[in-house]
Amino acid sequence: MVTRRDMFRLTGGAMAGSALLAASANNATADPAYAQTVDPDGVYTPGEPNRDYTPVTTPNGTTLPFRIIDGVKVFHLVAEPVQHQFAPGLQARCWGYNGHVHGPTIEVVEGDRVRIYVTNRLEAPTTVHWHGVIVPSGMDGVGGLSQRAIHKGETFKYEFSVRQYGTLMYHSHHDEMTQMGMGLMGMIVAHPRAPKTSIPDRDFVIMLSEWAIEPGTFRPDTNVMSDFNILTMNARCYPGTAPLVAQKGQRVRIRFGNLSAMDHHPIHLHGYAFQITETDGGSIPKAAQWPETTVLVPVGSTRTIDFLADNPGDWAMHCHMTHHIMNQMGHNIPNMVGANFSAVDEKMTGLLPAYMTMGTDGMGDMGKHVEMGHMAMPINSIPMVGANGPHDYITMGGMFTILKVRENLQGYEDPGWYQAPAETQAKPASTDELIRDGIET
Repeated sequence: MVTRRDMFRLTGGAMAGSALLAASANNATADPAYAQTVDPDGVYTPGEPNRDYTPVTTPNGTTLPFRIIDGVKVFHLVAEPVQHQFAPGLQARCWGYNGHVHGPTIEVVEGDRVRIYVTNRLEAPTTVHWHGVIVPSGMDGVGGLSQRAIHKGETFKYEFSVRQYGTLMYHSHHDEMTQMGMGLMGMIVAHPRAPKTSIPDRDFVIMLSEWAIEPGTFRPDTNVMSDFNILTMNARCYPGTAPLVAQKGQRVRIRFGNLSAMDHHPIHLHGYAFQITETDGGSIPKAAQWPETTVLVPVGSTRTIDFLADNPGDWAMHCHMTHHIMNQMGHNIPNMVGANFSAVDEKMTGLLPAYMTMGTDGMGDMGKHVEMGHMAMPINSIPMVGANGPHDYITMGGMFTILKVRENLQGYEDPGWYQAPAETQAKPASTDELIRDGIET
């Protein structure tokens, strides 16, 4: 005999089971986590630059060309040795794509059908993984797991439809420590087919990475685990980084990707607050965005920021890890700050006229001494910090560049140094000003 309590228990269980089945069915048809504006299984006309999207700018880099064959965008990547310059005076024998380190930016539009040929001109086998891109398993590019490696002289074909939009990356997924450490990586920008937000006027792409290149050597040391001494934006360190140039009043987007071996990078932009608008998963809902002046870009991730260029000037943009804005900094240097070596220097210069004890007042003057010819550098090396600026020596290097916002630009070439209006320029205080405000020095 079934009691009323048993009946409620049985019918309640059936209702709960039905609810679970319904939830499961709904979940199976729910929107995916990646960002999309159109049916990912639809067939679309290949997106064209300046018609369907505003092309991005990759400072110090380039964009991979394509052809359209029977409605498919066809690209060709060539993995090969590249003699790469990080900054004037510092170059290395790296690995890259199509003659570039890092590889060219690949631009596509959500819904595009793409075919990417990869030719291997390296001595070692390699693959290409489309980092963050939703692809069929056999196109994922993981050596040994989803494909066999591409041997020297071979060309492999990858083909898939772009199911999402956002800022993504590509890199070797075979012997990653060596091959990524040598430079085999690049950025992918997938533009939305039906944009839900305003299209930026200036759209920049910057890949963050780190290297170990000892002074006097010409090849990255990919066995290093922590003592990286070259920190780069698009494989260049300051003063080799190109500025980001924008017209006052333009909407600016900067897309950061981080494929450093070990380090996250908090990128700080002077002169502006911005919105963090996207991750490599796609757009952040408007209600979940937040204002920042520093964006943390974790290893293996991308972050996108948007802002209005309403504050003219030359604005520093750099990693806020202080050792990441240095070049070829030694990691076994004794602490010399505050030490008095004047007697030692006097005796040493009698034997070695070019001798100079460094570090007693910090490292800020090292580059200046090199510029003035007071100090020689080892072969294939650059000062730990900086270059000459408009007012003094800029004591930053490494992962550092400059956003240049101007009025009345005629183009986007480097406009030179900003001339601040007199009333907005910091300068030495006059005696009258000190007396007026009761400041005793």
